[in-house]
Amino acid sequence: MGDTTAGATSDGTADARDRDGEGRARNARPRDGLGRPLPYDADGVARQPEGVVRAPEETVVEAQALLDEGKPFHAHEVFEDAWKSGPDEERGLWRGLAQLAVGLTHAARGNVTGGARLLRRGAVGVEEWAARSGRERPYGTELAGVAAWARELADEVERGGGSVDARARAPRLRGMS
Repeated sequence: MGDTTAGATSDGTADARDRDGEGRARNARPRDGLGRPLPYDADGVARQPEGVVRAPEETVVEAQALLDEGKPFHAHEVFEDAWKSGPDEERGLWRGLAQLAVGLTHAARGNVTGGARLLRRGAVGVEEWAARSGRERPYGTELAGVAAWARELADEVERGGGSVDARARAPRLRGMS
């Protein structure tokens, strides 16, 4: 069998994939605001750094700012960091919020089925987490309102069949305040 370490494929030819310093495949292509890869020579938006440990309140504030900028893919990465680095008892909260952000990402890309499905899955996730934990407003996040927003948007996406404006349809994680 050929070498499968960084820099070579199983048949021994050069591996053209981008890799990080530890040999893991990483796509270094620039991305647009919805996380879609662009040509290497294109100007993209700055990517969210991975693996950042933030206080929960910082996670909510940073994700909201990204959602307000029309960057739900980037907001999902912030939630994913919290999901991976936070306490076990909060993983369902952050996973549900990440699913909502990815659902908005897919809806903005015009993926009706995937967007609606992830929006609903995220709504269920945050509602189930709230019911289990007894916390309806963790870190100021109004989970009932966010879940209602997600279901409404999922229905709208399915009725309209097209893409939505991610900035215009961003949720207010902490309600109207």
